Amino acid sequence: MKHPYLAKLGFPLLCAGVSVSSAYAQGVGTVSGRILDEKNEGMPGVTVLIEGTTLGGSTNSDGTFSIQGVPAGQHTIVTSFVGYTTRRQTIAVTSGQNTTVAPISLAENTTLLNEAVVVGYGVQRRQDVTGSIATVQAKDFVPGQVTNPEQLVQGKIAGVNITTGGGAPGAATTIRIRGGSSLNANNDPLFVIDGVPVDKGGISGASNPLTLINPNDIESVTVLKDASALAIYGNRASNGVVLITTKRGVQGEKLTVNLSSQTSVSRPFRTYEVLGADELRTLVQANALPSQAATLGNANTDWQKEIFRTAATYDNTVSLTGNIGKVPFRASYGNLYQDGIVITNKLKRNTGSLSLSPVLLDGHLRVDVNAKGTQLENRFIDNGAIGGAIFYDPTQPIRASEAQYLPYGGYFQYLTPNGVPLTLAPGNPVAALRNTNNISEVKRFIGNVQLDYKFHFLPDLRANLNLATDLSRGSGSTTNSVTDFSNFNSAATNVNQNGRYSQYKQDKDMRLLEFYLAYNKQLGENTKFDVQAGYSYQDFETQGPLYLPYRFDRTTLFTAGQTLTVAGYYDPYRLISYFGRTNLTIKDRYLLTATLRNDNTSRFASNNRSGYFPAVGLGWRLKGEEFLANNATITELKLRAGYGITGQQEIGGPFDFLPRYVTGRSTVQYQFGVDANGAPLFVTTQRPSGYNPDLKWETTTTYNVGLDWGLFDNRLSGTVDAYQRVSNDLLANVFVPAGGLANQLNRNIGSLRNRGVEVALNAIPVRTDDFTWDLNFNVAYNKTKITDLGTQQENFPGYLVEGIPGGTGGTVQVNSVGFPNNAYYVYQQVYGQDGRPVEGVYVDRNGDGVVNEQDLYRYKQRAPLYTFGLSTNFAYKKFTLNAVLRANAGNYVYNSLAANLGNYANANTATGFVGNLPIGIRDTGFRTQQLLSDYYVENGSFIRGENITLGYNVGKIFREGSNLRLTAAVQNVFLITKYKGLDPEIFNGVDNNFYPRARTFTFGLNASF
Repeated sequence: MKHPYLAKLGFPLLCAGVSVSSAYAQGVGTVSGRILDEKNEGMPGVTVLIEGTTLGGSTNSDGTFSIQGVPAGQHTIVTSFVGYTTRRQTIAVTSGQNTTVAPISLAENTTLLNEAVVVGYGVQRRQDVTGSIATVQAKDFVPGQVTNPEQLVQGKIAGVNITTGGGAPGAATTIRIRGGSSLNANNDPLFVIDGVPVDKGGISGASNPLTLINPNDIESVTVLKDASALAIYGNRASNGVVLITTKRGVQGEKLTVNLSSQTSVSRPFRTYEVLGADELRTLVQANALPSQAATLGNANTDWQKEIFRTAATYDNTVSLTGNIGKVPFRASYGNLYQDGIVITNKLKRNTGSLSLSPVLLDGHLRVDVNAKGTQLENRFIDNGAIGGAIFYDPTQPIRASEAQYLPYGGYFQYLTPNGVPLTLAPGNPVAALRNTNNISEVKRFIGNVQLDYKFHFLPDLRANLNLATDLSRGSGSTTNSVTDFSNFNSAATNVNQNGRYSQYKQDKDMRLLEFYLAYNKQLGENTKFDVQAGYSYQDFETQGPLYLPYRFDRTTLFTAGQTLTVAGYYDPYRLISYFGRTNLTIKDRYLLTATLRNDNTSRFASNNRSGYFPAVGLGWRLKGEEFLANNATITELKLRAGYGITGQQEIGGPFDFLPRYVTGRSTVQYQFGVDANGAPLFVTTQRPSGYNPDLKWETTTTYNVGLDWGLFDNRLSGTVDAYQRVSNDLLANVFVPAGGLANQLNRNIGSLRNRGVEVALNAIPVRTDDFTWDLNFNVAYNKTKITDLGTQQENFPGYLVEGIPGGTGGTVQVNSVGFPNNAYYVYQQVYGQDGRPVEGVYVDRNGDGVVNEQDLYRYKQRAPLYTFGLSTNFAYKKFTLNAVLRANAGNYVYNSLAANLGNYANANTATGFVGNLPIGIRDTGFRTQQLLSDYYVENGSFIRGENITLGYNVGKIFREGSNLRLTAAVQNVFLITKYKGLDPEIFNGVDNNFYPRARTFTFGLNASF
C-alpha cells in the first residue's frame, strides 16, 4: 500500500524548516561569549545551553558562541565539554539586544556526570542512565583511511566485535554485539542514523550498505547493549542498537570551511605460502606419472604477485558550517576513489549531506532537517580468482604466443589438442580478472524532517514528529569477454558467440512516521521524572526485475527496439509500533527506567503478529550518599541492574506464513510445441511454495548488572557489566519431514543462551601543561550455548551448517544442543610417533570398532570467547601519537584451502594439468583430501596492530580562527597469530579464497578556515 500523505506532509514541513526568517517572535535577545581553557585559549566544540530550553549550540574554532532567540529575562547558561567541569552562570537577557557573557573558563574534569548521552528517542544525563551504553566521540575515532563507518569504533567498545570480510574496498562487515542471539535470523544490530532506523539488509550492488555513509560526516557513535536501553526499539533490537549522529551547524557559529584530504598507499600485508616453481617441478617429477610431468612448463611465475598490486586511495571531504540568517546549517561533499590490491578491483563514492537546525517560536519549536545522498560505483572481483592464483601451476607463463591461444586473448590456458578448454582445468587467474567486468552503481538517499515543539501553555510537555525516508537504487552487470576461458562456447559458429552477460536491478524504499509526546517535570528539589509515549509506522518495499544470466551473441541476440522481458518481484513488509518510557530520578541517586513497546509485523499471521517487549532498569548512585559524598578518592560510583525482552522477526521473505504460488525457474517449465524455426517452446509454470502459518516472534530475555566507577577526579574510571541473554522460539531454516511442499522451512525451534562479562577502563596516567597520556582498555567474554532445538529425534546430532568445497554438500559446522552455535563437526585426527598426522586414521570415539559418521565430534567454535581493545594517545605540545590494538582469543578457523588442496592428488591430476600445493604438504604428506580432520581446525587467536597515527597541529594559517593539522598513519601494522593460513579474522570460520587485508600508509591534512 502506498502512502502519498507522507510526501505531502513532508514537503511543507521541509519548507517550514527553511523559510523561517519571519517566524521569530518579539521579546527575545541574543547571548554571546567565549569559552576558554586553563591556558586562556579558546575551546572549540564546547556545548553551550540555555537551561530549561532547547536553545544552544557549540563554540566555533576560536571558542566563541552566539545563541539567538533567547526569551527576555533571567536565565542560566550551562557550558560543558567532555573531560572538563560543567559551569553554570546566571545571565539577564534584554529584549532585542545582545547579551555578552564575560569569558568563561573551564577547568579539567572533576565529573563526567552531566555529559549528555544519546539514547533511543532522546538524550539523558550520563548520571541518569540505567542501561549499558557506550559512546565514542569523533575525537576518539580510529584514524587513518576509513571507508566504512563501523571501522571508526573497531576495538573501542567492550562487547562489540567488528569483523571485516576481507581487504576489498567497501567489503562487507559483520558486527556482533554480545554475540549473536539467533541461529538463522538476522543477527545484525539496528542502525539508527540521526533518528532514522534504517533497513538492516543490503542493496544489490553494494557489498556493505554502510559504505554508503561518509565517515567524515559522523560526530558520534553510541551503542546500546542491554535490554533496559534497547527495549524502546523492541522489534529489531535483540542484537543491539547503533546510534549514529552526524555533524551539524549550531546557532551563532561563524561561517567555517573545513577540508579533510587523505592519500593512501596499500600493499598486500601477507600472501599465501605455496610451493615455488622449482620445488613443484621436483615434486611432480619424483612422484607423478610421466604424463603429468610432461604438462609442466618452463616459466617461474608468482601468480599472487601477478594479481596483487600496490593500490592508491584518495579521500576528500569539504564542509561548510555556519548560519543562513538565523538558520544553522552544515553542508558537505565527499569524494572517495579507492583501488583494491587485486587488479581491476576498485570503488568510487560521491556523497553529499545537508542539515538545517532552526529554532523558532521563542525557542519552543526546534526543526531538524537532514539529507544525505550517495552515489557509489564498484568494480568487483570474483574471490575465486584469488584461490586460482594460489594454486595455479607456477611453471606456466602468463601469456603464450602460439596460435591456439589467440581466441583467449593470448593468455596461456589449458587446452585440448583441438584448441578448446580442457575439461575441469582452471583458468589463467590473470586472464580471468582482465576478461571479467563486474560493475555496479548504487544510489542512496536518507532524509528526515524532525519537529520538536515545546507547548507554550505547558512548557514541560513536548511533541516530537519525525518523518523520514531511506531510498536505495542498485543495478549492475557482469560481462565476460569473448576471450574468456571459462565461457568459451565450443558450439559457436563465430567468435562473438562466446562470452557471457548478466545483469540485475533492485529498488528499496523505506518510509517512516514516528510521533511521541514527552512530559518532563521537576517535583520539588529532589524528584524529577519524564514520561514518553509514541507511535511508529515503518514501511519497507524491495522490488525489481530478475535478470537471469544467459549466453549471448552480441550481433544477433537483440534487434532494434527489443527488450528482455523477465519476471519481477515485490517484497513489502510493515511494522506498526506503540512505545512508552518513564524515567524517575530521586535525589540524583535513585534511578528508575521502565519501557514498554508493542510491535506488529506483517511477516506473521494475524494471530501471531503482535509482540510486547517490556524492560526495566534500576540505578543507585552510591557517590551521592552521605558516606561517599565527601570522599576525595572516589569520584563516581553507581550500580545498575536491568531486565527486558526484545524481539526478532527478520528471517526469510515477507510471505513465508502465507500459502502461495511462485513462478517456476529454468527446470520448472513445460514444452508446448515448437516455433517457426523448429526450436522448442517452453512455458514457465506456477508452483505451490512451502509455508508455515505458525511463525511467531523470536524473543530474547536479557539480564544485566553493571558498575560505573571513577577515582581521583576520574583520572581512572571504567565500567563493568555482567549479563545473560536467553533467546526462545528461535527462528531457523530447518529440514522438515517429507510430505509437504518443501523439505526446508522457517520455523520456531528452540532456545539459545549467551553469558558474558565486559570491562572497560579509562586512565589518564599523565596530564601536564605540555604532555598528556590517555589510555583506554576493554575486554569482553561471551559464551554461547544452544539449550534446545525442539526435536524429539533420538541421537539427533544437530543441524549441519557452513558448506565447504572439496565434496558434494559437505559441511564442517553443526548446531547442537549443549554446545556453542556453529561448533566444528569433525573427526579426531590420529598422529604418528613422528608427530605427523596419519592419513585417513581417526579416533574411534564411540568404541564400536568402526570409524564412521558416528565418530564425528564437536570441536571448538568459530566465534571468539574473548575480545580485547587497547587505545593509547600521547600529546606533547603540538605533536600527537595514537595507537589502536585489537585481539581475539578462543576462536578457531577451518583452513579450507589447505584441507581441500593441500594433498598430492591436487598435483598428480589425470586430466592434463598440475595444481600447486601449499607448503603445509611438507608437514602432512597427505595423498588425498582429509576434509573433516580436526587437523585443519586451527587456533585463530590473534593480536593485531590496527593503527598507529602521528599528528602535528600546525595551528593558525592565513588568519585568526583558521587551523591546519597534518597526520601520517599506518594501518594493519602487525599480526601475531599461530594460524597457518593467511588471516585468522574470518567471521564464518572457513578460510576459503580470502581477500587479503592490506597494510595501508595514509598521509592526511585537515584544514579549517
